[in-house]
Amino acid sequence: MACSAHHLSHKIRLSISFFRTAGAKSRHAFSNSSITAFPFRYSPFHLIKSSNSRSLSASTTTAATTTPTSFSWEDVVRVSQPEFNPHDSSDLRGFFDKIKACNRGSELQSEFLPFVIQDQIVGYIHRSFAENLRSFQNVFILSKDNCDGGHVTLHLMLKSAEDRTRAVGEVIKCLAEKELIPGIRNELYPVTSAFGAPVFFSLERAAAPYFGIKAYGVHMNGYIEKDGQKFLWIGKRSPVKPTFPGMLDHLVAGGLPHGIACGENLMKECEEEAGIPRSLSSRAIPVGAVSYSDIDGQRFKRDVLCCYDLKLPEGFIPNNQGKWRGRKLQVDPCETCCQCHKKDTFFQVKLQHCHN
Repeated sequence: MACSAHHLSHKIRLSISFFRTAGAKSRHAFSNSSITAFPFRYSPFHLIKSSNSRSLSASTTTAATTTPTSFSWEDVVRVSQPEFNPHDSSDLRGFFDKIKACNRGSELQSEFLPFVIQDQIVGYIHRSFAENLRSFQNVFILSKDNCDGGHVTLHLMLKSAEDRTRAVGEVIKCLAEKELIPGIRNELYPVTSAFGAPVFFSLERAAAPYFGIKAYGVHMNGYIEKDGQKFLWIGKRSPVKPTFPGMLDHLVAGGLPHGIACGENLMKECEEEAGIPRSLSSRAIPVGAVSYSDIDGQRFKRDVLCCYDLKLPEGFIPNNQGKWRGRKLQVDPCETCCQCHKKDTFFQVKLQHCHN
């Protein structure tokens, strides 16, 4: 189909306590829903020793895309050592700086128009990007209100979720052909007013930040215990992956597409990314949620990560089964991971959680 208009006839608030409540229920019905200085095992994965502290950190998209991806595990360990930065104290300022960086651009929110469906704000669209939607008058309506500065909504003739998904999908295809939305994934994210609320329609994953919708994902720490200490499995992303190539990541992580529950999605990702069978992944414990808002040009990324911990047998070796087979994993002390994350940008943009 040619790309022309002729051919195309309250902000979510999510608390960690909500996820903890939901997590408590899901624990009983989960199925429904490369070198290192600390080697004792090598696989395509990397494991890091865990401390007893809880920590959060983040790095920016800019840092992630500009950081060289040719670093080795030796570099990761070196950065984690006290002598790498002798003036660095043991406080959490490094983590706070990364969290602040991950929530960059808050002063630019006035440049975005609310995306409203049935009187509910489901996203935010940059004013200049919204101009690309004007020609698709049978799909998008750009209204100007002297009181609120205007908003974007869908045409009233699009009454069902199926109709909206189909019509918006055609627009996304056209914008992608014009290279206005790169990296099409052919994966749909639900557009809702709140987590678990009725779905207004489904949106191409690559378009999510351009429409500023809340996007959800599952992230999991996989760890083992050895001699009374905890070690984390850490992934190093494939160098050919389109996002954050070659950077460090959780053992298992993935977006939450439409039509699948968090627990079921986690087990699917465990199989694909680490070869963890359901007999093990069903034991994963939900431990909370991390959210952030990042504005980068016309993109408003509002993510919520549903976080899990999974204790693995000491003899279990993760094995990547998925599409990005270049992904590597290794096991190291968690303290090494936390110190490295605080001091450098080897980890991708996501808020790295460490609960154990």
